[in-house]
Amino acid sequence: MSQRFKDSLGIVNVGLRSFHDNVVAAGGRSVHVDWQPPALGDRAAGWALATLVNHPRVEQGNALALRRFLDAQPVLREVCSARDFVAGMAQGRRLILHAGPPIAWEAMCGPMRGAVLGAVVFEGWARSIDEAARVIESRAVELAPCHDHRAVGPMAGVISPSMPVWVVENTAGGNRACSNFNEGLGKVLRFGAHDSNVIDRLRWMASELAPAMQAALSRCGGIELKGLIAQALNMGDEVHNRNAAATSLLFKQLAPALMQGEIATHRAATALSFIADNDHFFLNVSMAACKAMLDAASEVPDSSMVVAMARNGVNFGVRLAGTGSHWFEARANPVDGLYFPGYSLDDAAADLGDSSITETAGLGGFAMAAAPAIVRFVGGHARDAIAHSLRMRSITLGANPSFTLPTLDFAPVAAGIDARKVVDSGILPIINSGIAHRESGVGQIGAGVTTAPLGCFVQAVEELARRIPFEAALP
Repeated sequence: MSQRFKDSLGIVNVGLRSFHDNVVAAGGRSVHVDWQPPALGDRAAGWALATLVNHPRVEQGNALALRRFLDAQPVLREVCSARDFVAGMAQGRRLILHAGPPIAWEAMCGPMRGAVLGAVVFEGWARSIDEAARVIESRAVELAPCHDHRAVGPMAGVISPSMPVWVVENTAGGNRACSNFNEGLGKVLRFGAHDSNVIDRLRWMASELAPAMQAALSRCGGIELKGLIAQALNMGDEVHNRNAAATSLLFKQLAPALMQGEIATHRAATALSFIADNDHFFLNVSMAACKAMLDAASEVPDSSMVVAMARNGVNFGVRLAGTGSHWFEARANPVDGLYFPGYSLDDAAADLGDSSITETAGLGGFAMAAAPAIVRFVGGHARDAIAHSLRMRSITLGANPSFTLPTLDFAPVAAGIDARKVVDSGILPIINSGIAHRESGVGQIGAGVTTAPLGCFVQAVEELARRIPFEAALP
Protein backbone atom coordinates (compact mmCIF):
# COMPACT_ATOMS: atom_id res chain seq x y z
CA MET A 1 0.00 0.00 0.00
CA SER A 2 2.87 2.38 0.72
CA GLN A 3 4.04 1.96 -2.87
CA ARG A 4 0.50 2.68 -4.11
CA PHE A 5 0.54 6.10 -2.46
CA LYS A 6 3.64 7.02 -4.46
CA ASP A 7 1.64 6.60 -7.70
CA SER A 8 -0.51 9.27 -9.31
CA LEU A 9 -3.91 8.46 -7.85
CA GLY A 10 -7.33 9.13 -9.34
CA ILE A 11 -10.02 9.63 -6.72
CA VAL A 12 -13.76 9.00 -7.00
CA ASN A 13 -15.40 11.02 -4.24
CA VAL A 14 -18.92 10.11 -3.14
CA GLY A 15 -20.98 12.38 -0.90
CA LEU A 16 -19.45 15.49 0.64
CA ARG A 17 -17.93 17.69 -2.05
CA SER A 18 -15.37 19.24 0.30
CA PHE A 19 -13.18 16.12 0.12
CA HIS A 20 -13.12 16.40 -3.69
CA ASP A 21 -12.30 20.09 -3.52
CA ASN A 22 -9.36 19.48 -1.16
CA VAL A 23 -7.89 16.78 -3.41
CA VAL A 24 -8.10 19.06 -6.44
CA ALA A 25 -6.64 21.99 -4.48
CA ALA A 26 -3.66 19.79 -3.59
CA GLY A 27 -3.07 19.01 -7.26
CA GLY A 28 -4.73 15.59 -7.29
CA ARG A 29 -7.22 14.09 -9.69
CA SER A 30 -10.78 13.59 -8.44
CA VAL A 31 -14.23 12.97 -9.87
CA HIS A 32 -17.12 13.97 -7.64
CA VAL A 33 -20.30 11.88 -7.50
CA ASP A 34 -23.28 13.87 -6.26
CA TRP A 35 -25.01 11.30 -4.03
CA GLN A 36 -27.11 11.31 -0.92
CA PRO A 37 -28.92 8.56 0.99
CA PRO A 38 -32.48 7.73 -0.14
CA ALA A 39 -35.25 9.86 1.41
CA LEU A 40 -32.63 12.31 2.79
CA GLY A 41 -31.38 9.67 5.21
CA ASP A 42 -34.78 8.62 6.59
CA ARG A 43 -34.01 5.05 7.76
CA ALA A 44 -37.64 3.85 7.83
CA ALA A 45 -38.24 5.15 4.32
CA GLY A 46 -34.96 3.66 3.16
CA TRP A 47 -35.96 0.24 4.44
CA ALA A 48 -39.43 0.50 2.88
CA LEU A 49 -37.78 1.36 -0.42
CA ALA A 50 -35.36 -1.56 -0.11
CA THR A 51 -38.24 -4.02 0.32
CA LEU A 52 -39.84 -2.80 -2.92
CA VAL A 53 -36.79 -2.69 -5.20
CA ASN A 54 -36.94 -5.56 -7.71
CA HIS A 55 -39.94 -6.98 -5.88
CA PRO A 56 -41.67 -9.31 -8.39
CA ARG A 57 -45.17 -8.14 -7.51
CA VAL A 58 -44.20 -4.49 -7.90
CA GLU A 59 -42.39 -5.12 -11.16
CA GLN A 60 -45.38 -7.00 -12.56
CA GLY A 61 -47.78 -4.30 -11.42
CA ASN A 62 -45.64 -1.57 -12.95
CA ALA A 63 -45.37 -3.39 -16.28
CA LEU A 64 -49.16 -3.68 -16.43
CA ALA A 65 -49.82 -0.09 -15.34
CA LEU A 66 -47.34 1.34 -17.83
CA ARG A 67 -48.73 -0.78 -20.65
CA ARG A 68 -52.31 0.35 -19.94
CA PHE A 69 -51.17 3.96 -19.90
CA LEU A 70 -49.22 3.67 -23.15
CA ASP A 71 -52.07 1.81 -24.88
CA ALA A 72 -54.68 4.43 -23.95
CA GLN A 73 -56.33 6.28 -26.84
CA PRO A 74 -57.93 9.55 -25.69
CA VAL A 75 -60.71 10.90 -27.93
CA LEU A 76 -62.53 14.20 -27.36
CA ARG A 77 -66.12 12.99 -27.44
CA GLU A 78 -68.52 15.70 -26.32
CA VAL A 79 -69.35 18.78 -24.32
CA CYS A 80 -71.94 18.66 -21.57
CA SER A 81 -72.72 20.36 -18.29
CA ALA A 82 -70.79 19.10 -15.27
CA ARG A 83 -74.00 17.86 -13.64
CA ASP A 84 -74.53 15.51 -16.58
CA PHE A 85 -71.08 13.96 -16.14
CA VAL A 86 -70.38 14.11 -12.40
CA ALA A 87 -72.69 11.68 -10.66
CA GLY A 88 -72.34 13.54 -7.37
CA MET A 89 -73.99 16.64 -8.87
CA ALA A 90 -77.19 14.86 -9.91
CA GLN A 91 -80.61 15.80 -8.56
CA GLY A 92 -79.67 19.34 -7.65
CA ARG A 93 -76.89 18.45 -5.22
CA ARG A 94 -74.80 21.54 -4.45
CA LEU A 95 -71.35 20.09 -5.07
CA ILE A 96 -68.33 22.12 -6.15
CA LEU A 97 -65.13 20.40 -7.24
CA HIS A 98 -61.69 21.87 -6.63
CA ALA A 99 -58.08 21.12 -7.56
CA GLY A 100 -55.69 19.03 -5.54
CA PRO A 101 -56.21 16.68 -2.61
CA PRO A 102 -59.12 17.22 -0.17
CA ILE A 103 -59.15 20.47 1.78
CA ALA A 104 -61.69 22.19 4.01
CA TRP A 105 -63.05 25.65 3.20
CA GLU A 106 -61.34 27.16 6.23
CA ALA A 107 -57.93 25.87 5.13
CA MET A 108 -58.16 26.88 1.45
CA CYS A 109 -55.74 29.38 -0.03
CA GLY A 110 -57.01 32.77 -1.22
CA PRO A 111 -57.36 32.03 -4.96
CA MET A 112 -59.24 28.78 -4.34
CA ARG A 113 -61.62 30.47 -1.90
CA GLY A 114 -62.15 33.24 -4.46
CA ALA A 115 -62.95 30.73 -7.20
CA VAL A 116 -65.40 28.82 -4.99
CA LEU A 117 -67.14 32.08 -4.09
CA GLY A 118 -67.41 33.01 -7.75
CA ALA A 119 -68.86 29.61 -8.60
CA VAL A 120 -71.57 30.01 -5.94
CA VAL A 121 -72.59 33.33 -7.49
CA PHE A 122 -72.40 31.87 -11.00
CA GLU A 123 -74.76 29.06 -9.97
CA GLY A 124 -77.24 31.55 -8.54
CA TRP A 125 -76.92 30.12 -5.03
CA ALA A 126 -76.02 33.63 -3.85
CA ARG A 127 -76.41 37.15 -5.27
CA SER A 128 -73.10 38.55 -4.05
CA ILE A 129 -69.68 37.40 -2.93
CA ASP A 130 -70.49 38.26 0.68
CA GLU A 131 -73.67 36.21 0.54
CA ALA A 132 -71.75 33.39 -1.14
CA ALA A 133 -69.35 33.29 1.82
CA ARG A 134 -72.27 32.93 4.22
CA VAL A 135 -73.76 30.14 2.09
CA ILE A 136 -70.49 28.20 2.17
CA GLU A 137 -69.91 28.77 5.88
CA SER A 138 -73.41 27.42 6.55
CA ARG A 139 -72.31 24.12 4.95
CA ALA A 140 -74.99 24.44 2.26
CA VAL A 141 -72.37 23.62 -0.38
CA GLU A 142 -70.23 20.46 -0.54
CA LEU A 143 -66.59 20.59 -1.63
CA ALA A 144 -64.60 17.70 -3.11
CA PRO A 145 -61.46 17.12 -5.22
CA CYS A 146 -61.92 16.97 -8.98
CA HIS A 147 -59.87 13.76 -9.09
CA ASP A 148 -62.45 12.00 -6.92
CA HIS A 149 -65.02 12.52 -9.69
CA ARG A 150 -63.04 11.67 -12.87
CA ALA A 151 -62.33 15.37 -13.40
CA VAL A 152 -59.41 17.80 -13.48
CA GLY A 153 -59.27 21.59 -13.40
CA PRO A 154 -56.33 24.01 -13.74
CA MET A 155 -55.22 26.28 -10.87
CA ALA A 156 -58.15 26.49 -8.40
CA GLY A 157 -59.78 23.83 -10.55
CA VAL A 158 -63.30 24.83 -9.55
CA ILE A 159 -66.10 23.03 -11.41
CA SER A 160 -69.74 23.62 -10.48
CA PRO A 161 -72.86 21.87 -11.86
CA SER A 162 -73.78 24.39 -14.58
CA MET A 163 -70.28 24.74 -16.00
CA PRO A 164 -69.60 23.07 -19.35
CA VAL A 165 -66.96 20.35 -19.46
CA TRP A 166 -64.96 18.59 -22.15
CA VAL A 167 -65.48 14.83 -22.03
CA VAL A 168 -62.57 12.64 -23.16
CA GLU A 169 -62.91 8.89 -23.61
CA ASN A 170 -60.09 6.37 -23.60
CA THR A 171 -61.38 4.14 -26.38
CA ALA A 172 -58.88 1.42 -25.48
CA GLY A 173 -60.30 1.02 -22.00
CA GLY A 174 -63.70 2.72 -22.02
CA ASN A 175 -62.97 5.04 -19.09
CA ARG A 176 -63.86 8.74 -19.34
CA ALA A 177 -62.56 11.96 -17.81
CA CYS A 178 -63.56 15.62 -18.00
CA SER A 179 -62.22 19.13 -17.53
CA ASN A 180 -63.83 22.55 -17.54
CA PHE A 181 -63.33 25.21 -20.25
CA ASN A 182 -60.34 27.54 -20.34
CA GLU A 183 -61.25 31.19 -19.74
CA GLY A 184 -57.98 32.73 -20.92
CA LEU A 185 -55.30 34.48 -18.86
CA GLY A 186 -55.36 37.27 -16.30
CA LYS A 187 -58.44 37.91 -14.20
CA VAL A 188 -60.24 34.59 -14.46
CA LEU A 189 -62.01 32.29 -12.02
CA ARG A 190 -59.28 29.65 -11.92
CA PHE A 191 -56.86 32.25 -10.52
CA GLY A 192 -59.40 33.33 -7.90
CA ALA A 193 -60.92 36.38 -9.61
CA HIS A 194 -64.69 36.67 -9.32
CA ASP A 195 -65.86 40.14 -10.39
CA SER A 196 -68.86 40.70 -12.67
CA ASN A 197 -66.76 40.37 -15.83
CA VAL A 198 -65.55 36.95 -14.73
CA ILE A 199 -69.09 35.77 -13.94
CA ASP A 200 -70.48 37.16 -17.19
CA ARG A 201 -67.78 35.37 -19.16
CA LEU A 202 -68.61 32.07 -17.43
CA ARG A 203 -72.30 32.52 -18.26
CA TRP A 204 -71.49 33.23 -21.91
CA MET A 205 -69.29 30.14 -22.04
CA ALA A 206 -72.12 28.00 -20.67
CA SER A 207 -74.89 29.46 -22.83
CA GLU A 208 -73.06 30.20 -26.12
CA LEU A 209 -69.59 28.66 -26.35
CA ALA A 210 -70.46 25.20 -25.03
CA PRO A 211 -73.37 24.57 -27.43
CA ALA A 212 -71.17 25.71 -30.31
CA MET A 213 -68.39 23.31 -29.30
CA GLN A 214 -70.84 20.44 -28.88
CA ALA A 215 -72.31 21.13 -32.33
CA ALA A 216 -68.82 21.05 -33.86
CA LEU A 217 -67.87 17.84 -32.06
CA SER A 218 -71.10 16.16 -33.11
CA ARG A 219 -70.30 16.94 -36.71
CA CYS A 220 -66.65 15.83 -36.30
CA GLY A 221 -67.63 12.59 -34.63
CA GLY A 222 -64.94 13.14 -32.01
CA ILE A 223 -61.30 14.26 -32.20
CA GLU A 224 -58.40 11.89 -31.56
CA LEU A 225 -56.07 13.67 -29.16
CA LYS A 226 -52.95 11.51 -29.01
CA GLY A 227 -51.90 12.37 -32.55
CA LEU A 228 -52.84 16.02 -32.06
CA ILE A 229 -50.68 16.29 -28.92
CA ALA A 230 -47.80 14.52 -30.66
CA GLN A 231 -47.96 17.00 -33.53
CA ALA A 232 -48.13 19.94 -31.12
CA LEU A 233 -44.96 18.75 -29.37
CA ASN A 234 -43.20 18.73 -32.72
CA MET A 235 -44.42 22.30 -33.29
CA GLY A 236 -43.00 23.74 -30.05
CA ASP A 237 -45.64 23.04 -27.37
CA GLU A 238 -45.36 21.09 -24.14
CA VAL A 239 -49.19 21.26 -23.70
CA HIS A 240 -49.16 22.66 -20.19
CA ASN A 241 -47.96 26.25 -20.16
CA ARG A 242 -47.49 26.43 -23.93
CA ASN A 243 -50.47 25.40 -26.05
CA ALA A 244 -50.23 27.71 -29.06
CA ALA A 245 -49.75 24.92 -31.60
CA ALA A 246 -52.24 22.54 -29.96
CA THR A 247 -54.91 25.25 -29.81
CA SER A 248 -54.33 26.01 -33.49
CA LEU A 249 -54.62 22.34 -34.41
CA LEU A 250 -57.85 22.01 -32.42
CA PHE A 251 -59.14 25.21 -34.06
CA LYS A 252 -58.47 23.70 -37.52
CA GLN A 253 -60.73 20.75 -36.72
CA LEU A 254 -63.48 22.68 -34.94
CA ALA A 255 -63.83 25.66 -37.30
CA PRO A 256 -65.05 23.91 -40.49
CA ALA A 257 -67.42 21.68 -38.54
CA LEU A 258 -68.82 24.65 -36.62
CA MET A 259 -69.32 26.83 -39.71
CA GLN A 260 -71.07 23.98 -41.55
CA GLY A 261 -73.41 23.24 -38.66
CA GLU A 262 -76.65 24.75 -37.48
CA ILE A 263 -75.17 27.36 -35.11
CA ALA A 264 -75.93 30.92 -36.25
CA THR A 265 -73.02 32.43 -38.15
CA HIS A 266 -72.47 35.33 -35.74
CA ARG A 267 -72.42 32.96 -32.76
CA ALA A 268 -70.01 30.62 -34.49
CA ALA A 269 -67.74 33.55 -35.37
CA THR A 270 -67.78 34.81 -31.77
CA ALA A 271 -66.88 31.35 -30.46
CA LEU A 272 -64.03 30.96 -32.93
CA SER A 273 -62.72 34.45 -32.13
CA PHE A 274 -62.63 33.53 -28.46
CA ILE A 275 -60.54 30.43 -29.22
CA ALA A 276 -58.25 32.32 -31.60
CA ASP A 277 -57.53 34.92 -28.91
CA ASN A 278 -56.67 32.32 -26.26
CA ASP A 279 -53.49 30.31 -26.88
CA HIS A 280 -54.20 28.33 -23.70
CA PHE A 281 -57.60 27.09 -24.88
CA PHE A 282 -56.27 23.55 -25.40
CA LEU A 283 -54.84 23.26 -21.87
CA ASN A 284 -58.04 21.89 -20.34
CA VAL A 285 -58.47 19.42 -23.20
CA SER A 286 -54.91 18.14 -22.72
CA MET A 287 -55.57 17.75 -19.00
CA ALA A 288 -58.68 15.64 -19.59
CA ALA A 289 -56.72 13.54 -22.10
CA CYS A 290 -53.92 12.95 -19.60
CA LYS A 291 -56.42 12.11 -16.87
CA ALA A 292 -58.13 9.55 -19.12
CA MET A 293 -54.79 7.95 -20.04
CA LEU A 294 -53.59 7.76 -16.44
CA ASP A 295 -56.92 6.52 -15.09
CA ALA A 296 -56.47 3.55 -17.42
CA ALA A 297 -53.50 2.60 -15.23
CA SER A 298 -55.15 3.24 -11.86
CA GLU A 299 -56.17 0.45 -9.50
CA VAL A 300 -53.38 -1.84 -10.71
CA PRO A 301 -52.39 -3.82 -7.60
CA ASP A 302 -48.84 -3.42 -6.24
CA SER A 303 -47.79 -0.78 -8.77
CA SER A 304 -45.57 2.11 -7.65
CA MET A 305 -46.45 4.15 -10.76
CA VAL A 306 -47.80 7.63 -10.03
CA VAL A 307 -51.21 8.20 -11.63
CA ALA A 308 -52.02 11.65 -10.22
CA MET A 309 -50.16 14.71 -8.97
CA ALA A 310 -52.31 17.63 -7.83
CA ARG A 311 -52.01 20.75 -5.68
CA ASN A 312 -54.55 22.80 -3.75
CA GLY A 313 -52.35 25.80 -2.93
CA VAL A 314 -51.60 24.41 0.52
CA ASN A 315 -50.70 20.75 0.01
CA PHE A 316 -49.34 18.71 -2.86
CA GLY A 317 -50.86 15.25 -3.28
CA VAL A 318 -49.97 12.15 -5.26
CA ARG A 319 -51.74 8.86 -5.95
CA LEU A 320 -50.21 5.55 -6.95
CA ALA A 321 -51.76 2.95 -9.21
CA GLY A 322 -51.25 0.36 -6.47
CA THR A 323 -52.83 2.31 -3.60
CA GLY A 324 -56.14 3.32 -5.20
CA SER A 325 -57.73 6.65 -4.28
CA HIS A 326 -55.50 7.27 -1.25
CA TRP A 327 -53.79 10.67 -1.24
CA PHE A 328 -50.23 11.14 0.01
CA GLU A 329 -49.65 14.79 0.88
CA ALA A 330 -46.90 17.26 1.74
CA ARG A 331 -46.73 21.04 1.81
CA ALA A 332 -46.84 22.54 -1.70
CA ASN A 333 -43.70 24.34 -2.85
CA PRO A 334 -43.56 27.96 -3.98
CA VAL A 335 -43.18 28.63 -7.71
CA ASP A 336 -39.97 30.21 -8.98
CA GLY A 337 -40.66 32.17 -12.15
CA LEU A 338 -41.40 35.42 -13.92
CA TYR A 339 -43.82 37.83 -12.27
CA PHE A 340 -45.97 40.51 -13.81
CA PRO A 341 -44.77 44.08 -13.07
CA GLY A 342 -45.43 45.06 -9.47
CA TYR A 343 -45.59 41.48 -8.11
CA SER A 344 -43.06 39.14 -6.49
CA LEU A 345 -42.80 35.81 -4.70
CA ASP A 346 -44.13 37.48 -1.55
CA ASP A 347 -47.46 38.05 -3.34
CA ALA A 348 -47.81 34.49 -4.65
CA ALA A 349 -49.88 31.53 -3.53
CA ALA A 350 -48.10 28.20 -3.26
CA ASP A 351 -48.19 25.69 -6.10
CA LEU A 352 -51.79 25.21 -7.22
CA GLY A 353 -53.90 23.17 -9.64
CA ASP A 354 -54.60 19.80 -11.25
CA SER A 355 -52.67 20.80 -14.37
CA SER A 356 -49.69 18.78 -13.10
CA ILE A 357 -51.63 15.82 -14.52
CA THR A 358 -49.76 16.74 -17.73
CA GLU A 359 -46.38 16.17 -16.04
CA THR A 360 -47.72 12.94 -14.54
CA ALA A 361 -48.34 11.83 -18.13
CA GLY A 362 -44.85 12.85 -19.32
CA LEU A 363 -45.85 16.20 -20.80
CA GLY A 364 -45.53 19.75 -19.43
CA GLY A 365 -42.25 20.10 -17.56
CA PHE A 366 -41.19 16.60 -18.62
CA ALA A 367 -41.50 17.66 -22.28
CA MET A 368 -39.91 21.11 -21.96
CA ALA A 369 -37.22 20.11 -24.45
CA ALA A 370 -39.94 20.22 -27.12
CA ALA A 371 -40.79 23.82 -26.20
CA PRO A 372 -37.64 25.91 -25.68
CA ALA A 373 -39.73 29.06 -26.13
CA ILE A 374 -41.52 28.20 -22.87
CA VAL A 375 -38.61 29.71 -20.94
CA ARG A 376 -39.74 33.16 -22.11
CA PHE A 377 -42.93 32.55 -20.12
CA VAL A 378 -41.65 30.65 -17.06
CA GLY A 379 -38.04 31.89 -16.84
CA GLY A 380 -34.63 30.27 -17.34
CA HIS A 381 -32.79 29.35 -20.53
CA ALA A 382 -33.44 27.03 -23.44
CA ARG A 383 -30.73 24.70 -22.16
CA ASP A 384 -32.69 24.39 -18.90
CA ALA A 385 -35.70 23.05 -20.78
CA ILE A 386 -33.57 20.32 -22.34
CA ALA A 387 -31.89 19.51 -19.02
CA HIS A 388 -35.25 19.09 -17.30
CA SER A 389 -36.48 16.59 -19.89
CA LEU A 390 -33.25 14.58 -19.65
CA ARG A 391 -33.29 14.60 -15.85
CA MET A 392 -36.84 13.23 -15.68
CA ARG A 393 -35.68 10.01 -17.37
CA SER A 394 -34.10 9.06 -14.04
CA ILE A 395 -37.44 8.72 -12.24
CA THR A 396 -39.71 7.00 -14.77
CA LEU A 397 -40.51 3.40 -15.63
CA GLY A 398 -39.99 3.99 -19.34
CA ALA A 399 -40.78 6.30 -22.23
CA ASN A 400 -43.77 7.06 -24.42
CA PRO A 401 -42.98 6.56 -28.12
CA SER A 402 -46.20 8.38 -29.08
CA PHE A 403 -44.74 11.68 -27.85
CA THR A 404 -41.29 12.71 -29.09
CA LEU A 405 -38.88 15.59 -28.54
CA PRO A 406 -37.37 17.10 -31.72
CA THR A 407 -34.47 18.82 -29.91
CA LEU A 408 -33.41 15.44 -28.51
CA ASP A 409 -33.36 13.79 -31.95
CA PHE A 410 -37.04 12.81 -31.52
CA ALA A 411 -36.39 10.76 -28.40
CA PRO A 412 -39.60 9.72 -26.60
CA VAL A 413 -40.71 11.59 -23.50
CA ALA A 414 -40.06 10.03 -20.11
CA ALA A 415 -43.25 8.39 -18.86
CA GLY A 416 -44.58 6.54 -15.84
CA ILE A 417 -43.20 8.23 -12.73
CA ASP A 418 -41.97 5.56 -10.31
CA ALA A 419 -42.35 6.69 -6.68
CA ARG A 420 -39.49 4.34 -5.75
CA LYS A 421 -37.07 6.10 -8.09
CA VAL A 422 -38.08 9.53 -6.79
CA VAL A 423 -37.34 8.46 -3.20
CA ASP A 424 -34.14 6.65 -4.16
CA SER A 425 -32.63 9.42 -6.29
CA GLY A 426 -34.06 12.52 -4.64
CA ILE A 427 -34.83 13.82 -8.14
CA LEU A 428 -38.21 15.54 -7.97
CA PRO A 429 -40.77 15.80 -10.79
CA ILE A 430 -40.48 19.17 -12.53
CA ILE A 431 -43.69 21.14 -13.06
CA ASN A 432 -44.52 24.17 -15.19
CA SER A 433 -47.12 26.32 -13.48
CA GLY A 434 -49.04 29.55 -13.52
CA ILE A 435 -48.80 31.73 -10.42
CA ALA A 436 -51.88 33.07 -8.64
CA HIS A 437 -51.94 35.94 -6.16
CA ARG A 438 -52.23 34.63 -2.61
CA GLU A 439 -55.30 36.78 -1.96
CA SER A 440 -58.79 36.10 -3.24
CA GLY A 441 -60.05 38.05 -6.23
CA VAL A 442 -56.76 39.29 -7.73
CA GLY A 443 -55.95 36.65 -10.37
CA GLN A 444 -52.79 35.62 -12.18
CA ILE A 445 -49.51 37.37 -11.38
CA GLY A 446 -46.96 35.25 -13.26
CA ALA A 447 -45.75 31.81 -14.34
CA GLY A 448 -42.80 29.63 -13.47
CA VAL A 449 -41.29 26.27 -12.61
CA THR A 450 -41.49 24.25 -9.41
CA THR A 451 -41.11 20.69 -8.19
CA ALA A 452 -43.19 18.20 -6.27
CA PRO A 453 -42.16 17.82 -2.61
CA LEU A 454 -40.32 14.64 -1.65
CA GLY A 455 -42.52 13.93 1.38
CA CYS A 456 -45.56 12.67 -0.52
CA PHE A 457 -43.46 10.11 -2.43
CA VAL A 458 -41.87 8.89 0.80
CA GLN A 459 -45.33 8.35 2.29
CA ALA A 460 -46.47 6.55 -0.84
CA VAL A 461 -43.49 4.16 -0.82
CA GLU A 462 -43.96 3.43 2.89
CA GLU A 463 -47.67 2.67 2.39
CA LEU A 464 -47.01 0.43 -0.60
CA ALA A 465 -44.38 -1.45 1.42
CA ARG A 466 -46.92 -1.98 4.22
CA ARG A 467 -49.32 -3.55 1.72
CA ILE A 468 -46.78 -5.92 0.16
CA PRO A 469 -45.03 -8.43 2.46
CA PHE A 470 -41.28 -8.31 2.02
CA GLU A 471 -41.17 -12.10 2.38
CA ALA A 472 -43.04 -12.38 -0.94
CA ALA A 473 -39.91 -11.15 -2.70
CA LEU A 474 -37.68 -13.84 -1.20
CA PRO A 475 -36.95 -17.11 -3.07
